[in-house]
Amino acid sequence: MIEPSLLSQFRDVLGPSGYRDDPDDLVPWLTDWRGRYTGAAAALLSPASSQEVAAIVKLASQHRIALVPQGGNSGMVAGATPDNSGNALLLSLRRMNHIVSVDPDSGEAVAEAGVILQNFHDSVAAHGRRFPLTLGGKGSATIGGLISTNAGGTQVLRHGTMRGLVLGLEAVLPDGSIYDALAPLKKDNRGYDLKQLLIGAEGTIGIVTKAVLRTVPALIDRCVVWAGISSPSDAYRLLLFTQNRAAAALEGFEILPQSALDAVLRHIDGTRAPLAGTHNWHALIELVQDDPAAEPPDALAMRLMAEAADGGLIEDAALSASEAQAEAFWKIRDSIAEAERAEGPALQHDISVPVAAMARFIEVESPDIETRFPGTEIVAFGHLGDGNIHYHVKAPRDTDPAIWYGELAAPISAHVYDRVAAYAGSLSAEHGIGMAKLAEFARLSDPARLMALRAIKSGLDPLNIMNPGKLVPLA
Repeated sequence: MIEPSLLSQFRDVLGPSGYRDDPDDLVPWLTDWRGRYTGAAAALLSPASSQEVAAIVKLASQHRIALVPQGGNSGMVAGATPDNSGNALLLSLRRMNHIVSVDPDSGEAVAEAGVILQNFHDSVAAHGRRFPLTLGGKGSATIGGLISTNAGGTQVLRHGTMRGLVLGLEAVLPDGSIYDALAPLKKDNRGYDLKQLLIGAEGTIGIVTKAVLRTVPALIDRCVVWAGISSPSDAYRLLLFTQNRAAAALEGFEILPQSALDAVLRHIDGTRAPLAGTHNWHALIELVQDDPAAEPPDALAMRLMAEAADGGLIEDAALSASEAQAEAFWKIRDSIAEAERAEGPALQHDISVPVAAMARFIEVESPDIETRFPGTEIVAFGHLGDGNIHYHVKAPRDTDPAIWYGELAAPISAHVYDRVAAYAGSLSAEHGIGMAKLAEFARLSDPARLMALRAIKSGLDPLNIMNPGKLVPLA
């Protein structure tokens, strides 16, 4: 246990506004978003500045106290959850929530790590710009958490992951020093790029405190298409068709099965089916216009879908007639995880394979898994355009969750990940490793990757105080 005298030193650094050790205050932050992992911590530290973060880390380093950084605590792999020892301190960045600047001329915006994504969207929009990364948890996810997990979302197809949107950052390293790489240099050949190491590192080698982010021109218009299709293979052909004819306007391409749509309609208020009939699969396509000289997206969508229908690529389609209808289409997509959770126990796999192989993976592997594990049901949905599918294996009806997660989860997930590896894919496309995937990551990673990860971790954090037990498997 951490001695009370040590805890008082952290309290002195932060003052009453930044320090909490009442167990009731800590409870909401000790369990991951999915409710699968619950840990313990001696206190919750909430610094208000990079200097306070640095003072906390320096003190923790001196006394070898583990720190578990948290943003919105909305991650999917328990990457911000402490272990059960009670010997760690939670380090919340939520008080560091200032948007420092938005420059519409350069397109650069500076934000602290605790800024909530939705608030950042709103601030950037007020300056006539747009931050092109969004996801279902935008109301709670923070900039620091998005950077530390290299978040993806629904606009990667056109704009890339968080890694491609970070122009500069500031972070506190494991010894308490502040690493300042905020200058958005286009050329910088001073050796290893620590900025890129920190992006996606899940707080294991440093704590991101501030970032310079790339924004893009605000949209003039957009059109969201909901298309009924027969199979993932047809969805892939539709993707290629759309990319070949409208690559500059194509911002998102998602797929979902009818079962996922049905679950949303059952459990999420205010949703309705976009099409009159049912279809085996559905595609959600977003076409945008941010150049006045470009073809309006509704006209482009109408032309493309008519041609796609004539070519047998789609069975039916609905085009958003208003911004409200476009948001309604996206609400269905963004609500799938919530609806699936209401349906009952399921194993969620955030996987990627080469884009050209994803349709085959779904069509070949899904029925095989359902046969190998009788009573299970596969729900595969997500970002077909960038080869990332959320691959859920739903438990048989009336399965005891304790048995499902305690006895059946490991062999099922191991088989899924084995098949992903056979397609040269990744067991984590955008959610990270955290605690949830650590064992499988160690089992399936090649020795060179593990050697490099361990060397980087031990070199920068030799005391292993930065989010221990996450991302980097122990030797």
